[in-house]
Amino acid sequence: GLGEGSALPVGVPVPWPLPNPPEGWLKYNGAPFDKNRFPKLGAVYTAGILPDLRGEFIRGWDDGRGIDAWRELLSAQSDTIKSHVHNSPTAGASQSGSGVYEVPGTYSNNLYADYDYYRAAPTEATGGNETRPRNVTFNYIVRAA
Repeated sequence: GLGEGSALPVGVPVPWPLPNPPEGWLKYNGAPFDKNRFPKLGAVYTAGILPDLRGEFIRGWDDGRGIDAWRELLSAQSDTIKSHVHNSPTAGASQSGSGVYEVPGTYSNNLYADYDYYRAAPTEATGGNETRPRNVTFNYIVRAA
């Protein structure tokens, strides 16, 4: 049963494969709803506004585990990439020495030479404008009661 008498409690997000929800259901699209018309939904979402789950992933609440400790239920979190370093090989050379330096027909002189040469190897940007796992899109809907 998708409507009244459903085994799912009011407030549970349900993935839905069609653009529009069935009768008696609402999309999780950030829209306000009438708490007087849907009192059970209002008891779960007390502000009378559904979360906007369009283009979002649902993440399990930390609940004291320490993985994402500062998060509160229903809080949104921006995207991020874990701090990391790209180690790239570089080309380089180093040499030092001393001795007689001669240019035939001109002069000779003692010379000491010491040089280092290293070339940086920058990494090039690759990828898109976000980090995300592979996924399949659904509408998230909720029973309105």
